[in-house]
Amino acid sequence: MARIKELNNNGAPVRHVTWIGFVINLVLSGAKFAVGYFGGSRALIADAVHSLSDMVTDVAVILGSFVWNTPPDKLHPYGHRRIETIISIGIGLAICVVGVFLAYESVLAIVEGKSSHPEWIVAVTAAVSIAVKEFLFQYTIRKAKRLRSPALVANAWHHRSDAFSSIPVLLAVLFSIIFPQLVFLDSLGAALVSVFIFKSGIDIALPGTKQIIDTGADEALSERLKQIVLSIPGVMSIHGFRTRYVGDDLYVDLHIVVDTQLTLVAAHAIAEKAEKSLLASGDHVVDALVHVDPFDKNKAQTKENE
Repeated sequence: MARIKELNNNGAPVRHVTWIGFVINLVLSGAKFAVGYFGGSRALIADAVHSLSDMVTDVAVILGSFVWNTPPDKLHPYGHRRIETIISIGIGLAICVVGVFLAYESVLAIVEGKSSHPEWIVAVTAAVSIAVKEFLFQYTIRKAKRLRSPALVANAWHHRSDAFSSIPVLLAVLFSIIFPQLVFLDSLGAALVSVFIFKSGIDIALPGTKQIIDTGADEALSERLKQIVLSIPGVMSIHGFRTRYVGDDLYVDLHIVVDTQLTLVAAHAIAEKAEKSLLASGDHVVDALVHVDPFDKNKAQTKENE
């Protein structure tokens, strides 16, 4: 017995938000790379690569949004929301790879004693980048929460990680200008950027990984959903309570115990009320499967004695 809510169909608005980020990232990464190259800053070039990786994830979200909102079919009765989860994981892993590569390049430059002497325009560009990427984060995360899109949340945090990564770039550039004899500072700034990049990749990939292995709702949410069902008149107890996420949608199934004297119609009505209450809980529940069990006095006494 199940009632499936209309699934989250957010493809078009997700693409709209992502296209805005894509265009801004395109302009920003181009500007940072040019200024970093001509202004003599390895750290800003590394930051430009980070912004470029944002563009790659933007494309992944745009293309994926056409697929994950495809209606359920015979082979995919639960829909295609796992694709969004996979894209989120892919974004996180891609960011980790970028972080490792930049760390290697930066450490190698320090070891080999390669010097760089950034210009003031580099510091200005880094400061502008911080402001722009923080704006993109705030804009995208608000939209992501409203649209309930894990992939868009991942992309928003990628914007935030880019803003954070520009902070050590700005500091390294400023100190390199003030203390030109410290030739390693710019490369050190690039190395610090890589650490931020790698951590943001882990933070993005981990939630998606939990969904892929069917991690259910946390204890607090599970208890709240159980109490909703137990508060329904006629429900004596519940057992076999399970949940799992498909994308940001929560699926719930459980057994309710009812009085043996109830008619089949009455028991069915209680189960339907339980399903509707779960769907209306406001906790992203899109499907509720409630099985009805008659009250067994002997089993109840056995459980009490355990």
